[in-house]
Amino acid sequence: MRALKIRKGDTVEMLSGKDRGKRGRVVNVYPKSDRVMVEGVNQVKRHERMRQVGGRGGVQGGIITKEMPVHISSVAVVCDSCGRPTRVGHEYDDNGQKERICRRCGGRL
Repeated sequence: MRALKIRKGDTVEMLSGKDRGKRGRVVNVYPKSDRVMVEGVNQVKRHERMRQVGGRGGVQGGIITKEMPVHISSVAVVCDSCGRPTRVGHEYDDNGQKERICRRCGGRL
């Protein structure tokens, strides 16, 4: 397992696929499979069976729309300062803390 440059809460833009150009916030990161879950992107329809939960009311069945994870190579982090998709770099600040920077403008991410 390796460290990923995309974190939960980052704003990312889709680089490929049916949702190319869409932007969304990272909801979950799955480092073992190199995938991220992005809000409002890669939505699929799934057939759900109605089921009962704990003896009380059940979960509604039917066709539901939900988000699925996308591969990390098909998204790019959007820089806060320049507003464009960019690669992530690392630098050390004055206190010796490692911080992420934008490769386009040099701003902090």
